[in-house]
Amino acid sequence: MDALPILEVQRLAAPLRRQVLDGLRQAIIDGRLVPGARLIERELTEMMGVSRTVVREALRQLESEGLIPIVPNKGPVVRELKLAEAKDLYSIRAVLEGLAARLFVENAGDAQVKQLAQALDVVVAAYDRGNAQQVLETKNRFYDVLFAGAGSETLSSMLNTLHARIWRWRALGLSHPQRSAQRSKESVKGLRAALAAIRKRDADAAEKLTREEAQRAAAEVMRLIETPAPPARA
Repeated sequence: MDALPILEVQRLAAPLRRQVLDGLRQAIIDGRLVPGARLIERELTEMMGVSRTVVREALRQLESEGLIPIVPNKGPVVRELKLAEAKDLYSIRAVLEGLAARLFVENAGDAQVKQLAQALDVVVAAYDRGNAQQVLETKNRFYDVLFAGAGSETLSSMLNTLHARIWRWRALGLSHPQRSAQRSKESVKGLRAALAAIRKRDADAAEKLTREEAQRAAAEVMRLIETPAPPARA
């Protein structure tokens, strides 16, 4: 069996469990931990220099996010990217994000609209730099502002769980070598259109445009899942 890639944990102010969780999640997203790879507790504890308790807690969270299943006689493994699952999750994403946009129009104040616009400016700057990881992080922040402004803790919790489940597909859509050359411009255009509808306090248009952007993202991911990527670097 191939050895796991080197995974280091720096002793930072953030809780150790969070550092381990973020490190494992990112390794799955960027392909250092490939689909089907076994996550052996003993190897992870030695590699990351933490206790088994910390590793187990991180693995349980990754399982709840849908990034790893527990396979009988094998233990935790990195989940395969399956087209049917991606279609299902993205369909739900479109509906829930559309609802969040509608509720944002109905519940958010002017200060939150301004905050959303500022978050989008940061997203656009990340796209301009061409850094896929920064794009993913800044878009997460944009959606965090959107969900918070919607004013529904239940919806926000559902969306946060959903985004964790589709994190790898979103990362794939941003970093795949066969990504459409026009997708970045299309995404910025779609987000700006949704923001414009929000500023006009047009809930119907905001919901529709937000759903459409999620659907375009889904179409790109569906295409890329079926397009083999070059082997990950050792």
